[in-house]
Amino acid sequence: MIFLNTFLEILKTWVWGVPLLILLVGTGLFYTFLLRGIQFSKTFHAFRILCTRDKHSKGDISQFSSLMLSIGATVGIGSIIGVSVAIVSGGPGSIFWMWVTGLVGMATKYAEGVLSLKYREVGKFGYKGGPMYYIKNGLHMPKLAFVFAFFTLVASFGIGSMTQANAVSSILLHHASMPTWLSGLIITAITALILMGGIKSISKFSDYFAPFMVLLYVLTTLYIVLTHPSAALDALKLIVLQAFHPQPILGGVAGGASLLAIIQIGVSKGLFSNEAGMGSAAIVAAASKSAHPVKQALITMLQPLIITLVVCTSTALLVLMAPVHYQFHDASLLTYESVRYFYPNGGWIVFASTIFFAYSTIVGWAYYGERSIEFTFGASYIVVYRFLYLGGIFVGALTKLEFVWNFSDIANALMAIPNLIALLLLHKVVVAETKSYFALQTQACYATKSC
Repeated sequence: MIFLNTFLEILKTWVWGVPLLILLVGTGLFYTFLLRGIQFSKTFHAFRILCTRDKHSKGDISQFSSLMLSIGATVGIGSIIGVSVAIVSGGPGSIFWMWVTGLVGMATKYAEGVLSLKYREVGKFGYKGGPMYYIKNGLHMPKLAFVFAFFTLVASFGIGSMTQANAVSSILLHHASMPTWLSGLIITAITALILMGGIKSISKFSDYFAPFMVLLYVLTTLYIVLTHPSAALDALKLIVLQAFHPQPILGGVAGGASLLAIIQIGVSKGLFSNEAGMGSAAIVAAASKSAHPVKQALITMLQPLIITLVVCTSTALLVLMAPVHYQFHDASLLTYESVRYFYPNGGWIVFASTIFFAYSTIVGWAYYGERSIEFTFGASYIVVYRFLYLGGIFVGALTKLEFVWNFSDIANALMAIPNLIALLLLHKVVVAETKSYFALQTQACYATKSC
């Protein structure tokens, strides 16, 4: 097992190397220029769409629900621990490159949203779509579509089921003295009740749960920022200054890191936080009630904005405002210790948020896995998948999962490759749909004299 895990570590380093990071960020830059910075010019329009409902559109869940479900599946422990890892390993400057990744990732997410609705299908359990369907129906490459769906299925047991359950059970063990078997049983039982209701039950859970957990965490950090404005300003300056001129952190954490290493750390953690290019959010986008692919794509585009530029930035400011990061280099507890620096009794909010974020990922990735097994093996295997997924939650709560983490990271990278190929090859479709939608918007504007 030690040899196998060492091999996976090497393989993970290779697949998540510079070529894949360039491909991921490059795709986002490609669409940013191709669509003339749509993530900057149409953000307010996207929020307006989010507040409206298409009465006559077809789908299983609302546009708001699709965004909440994708946020819930993505926000995860990476938004808390992942940011701390970036600061510990790459210094404050790595956060700047997380921001860059989030901004260009918005364009990638937009393209995924357009193609997902453009090529979605209707099945036994409702609307279905995502990269496997636009690869199959748009590129006519069913074998490549199978590859994407298979690795998504594998990743769902790792990043979605076992590792998140392990994070929750570990927190409850160390800070509430709850036995891992008990916490595993509770998590499994609650998830089972949600999954039995299918996509509509999952979306209802996300509608209420995702906004609550994000607001709880962001408002806590925002309160600390507003009550310590000079420290917040110093933290922002540190991020910008060290983005291009990295300086060693006390203790030598980033002392030997080159600018390239800082960029690589920031980009990789940014992509881990928002999953831009992996195609996961496109799976749930296909189920939304939207009259035009671009309308849903604009909403899907908001996910990196909320996750990376709001939630992750909140964590980064909190950590850099507190001086504990100069001496305390345990990334798993750095955010907790930073809150306690300002408010000794406020650490419970970090642990509650970590539990909420991890559990929402469990529920969201269950849906991704269901759609993937339906594509690869057929709808009749969804029930079997649910039992296996629930079993993975319980096992994950009880065991150490370094092997599973490495395997999941590799599966995530292998998801991204076929998806990015499809995004680049189908760029003309994305452009055509975009022009069609905004042409209709202009006609409606003049027809109603609301321009």
